[in-house]
Amino acid sequence: MAARGGQRERPDAVQLDRLLSERVHKEMRHQRLYTRYTVNPLLPVHTVTRKPMSWHDNIDEPTDDEFLKLFHRAALEPRKKYPEPQTESQEIGWNTTPLIPVDRNDCRLHFPRRKTEFTT
Repeated sequence: MAARGGQRERPDAVQLDRLLSERVHKEMRHQRLYTRYTVNPLLPVHTVTRKPMSWHDNIDEPTDDEFLKLFHRAALEPRKKYPEPQTESQEIGWNTTPLIPVDRNDCRLHFPRRKTEFTT
């Protein structure tokens, strides 16, 4: 309790222990221990080259198939990841197949570059 003069009494060892245990219980209530980590496929992965004389870099480790599958899926273009566009801007250019077959002999639709004496 506070004294009338505005000075507080110093808490004894029992009160300090009670305050510490209360604080620890509050912290433990809001903490979670995560033991399974995954790679965020939306972030780019930067690789670092190995050091040739390092012994721990030259140890062969087993490959993680789930990680490799996630890694390769993140590198795919959106048309191979999703069956339909996910955003409005992906709708532009989603269907890239031509509406009519390309005929290079048809001069109405094919305009090749031509060399003349003025444009050489």
